[in-house]
Amino acid sequence: MALIVDLAAQGAQMIVVLALAPLLLGFTRSVKARLLRRRGPSILQPYRDLLRLLRKEVVLADNASWLFRTAPYAIFAATWVAAALVPTFATGLMFSWSADLIAITALLGSARFFLALAGMDVGTSFGGIGSSREAMFASLAEPAMIMIVFIVSLIAGSTQLSVVAAHMLSHLELRVSIGLALIGLVIVAIAENGRIPVDNPATHLELTMVHEAMVLEYSGRHLAVIELAAALKLLMYLSLIACIFFPWGLAPYGAGPRDMAFGAVAYAIKLAVGGFFLALFETSTAKMRVFRVPEFLGAALMLGLLGTLLLFVSRSL
Repeated sequence: MALIVDLAAQGAQMIVVLALAPLLLGFTRSVKARLLRRRGPSILQPYRDLLRLLRKEVVLADNASWLFRTAPYAIFAATWVAAALVPTFATGLMFSWSADLIAITALLGSARFFLALAGMDVGTSFGGIGSSREAMFASLAEPAMIMIVFIVSLIAGSTQLSVVAAHMLSHLELRVSIGLALIGLVIVAIAENGRIPVDNPATHLELTMVHEAMVLEYSGRHLAVIELAAALKLLMYLSLIACIFFPWGLAPYGAGPRDMAFGAVAYAIKLAVGGFFLALFETSTAKMRVFRVPEFLGAALMLGLLGTLLLFVSRSL
């Protein structure tokens, strides 16, 4: 019976992240439109867009290889697994032993690798530009992410997210290194999801496109899968920030249905707050030039290095 309950809880988390990802995207767009004094689309519009894309016919280039056809599914699978591993409403689930920060970083890096290859496969100029820019940004985003993981693991004594969340709940203390890691992770999340000021997902300008340039040749169900993976990636980063730095409301290991329901409500509130602040930040910030993005990501890397240095200095005193 306990095995069935554990499987049900883990399956519920996988379904929850998959169902809420388009809703989070729609909520962010709606809030952004309201802040700009526009009516904006419904928060359910991403679901309609995905259904419309699934009904459309797939159009493939004549020189598209098998990689171009299989890359969307590989991207979606890696992103979904990474999003499902992050504790959302409860810790200590059945697959929590694999919810490791390094493993999640590797899964996201694999998804980025397949996306960059798919962008270059057809041989268009836009795809090559987007893939080269994605590789350049990743060369700074991934080291910054590793330094943030290093800070968190030194403080919590583990890279497993359930252990990290439990440590943050039991040790409520103000640390400069934690604040620097939070700011660095927010910068990495903005860059990885192609949000303003790094990229603008609402435009298709060839001088600024990054993510859109790599998926410009996709259509139909392939594009639907990639768009759903992008929404899952945004939800995953918000879940990661909430799990590490704001773990309040997470049901502990062995909790009952009531605690899990409370954790689900707390998780929904965290997503709403995160989506609101993301929309507020995007409406108050302009799109930066492409050559300034390395400076933006370099700040996250420097914050990670500074946080690690402060952590070692404080422990040596």
